[in-house]
Amino acid sequence: MNSDQIKGGVKDAAGKARRKLGEAIGSTEQQVKGAATQIEGKVQKAKGDLREAVKDAIDHRKSGS
Repeated sequence: MNSDQIKGGVKDAAGKARRKLGEAIGSTEQQVKGAATQIEGKVQKAKGDLREAVKDAIDHRKSGS
């Protein structure tokens, strides 16, 4: 697991919480900001997932398996 995967997961969760809070208080602005943060988090986590997959593929190839 790398830092992008961790930070992305945290951003996703924070965005979800902000979006839900916006829903609870009736704030469209907070809902939109929360959704945007969620998207940022998902993108960052996907970037981390890709980095990890590439690293694993390189390690796998180096080991000759």
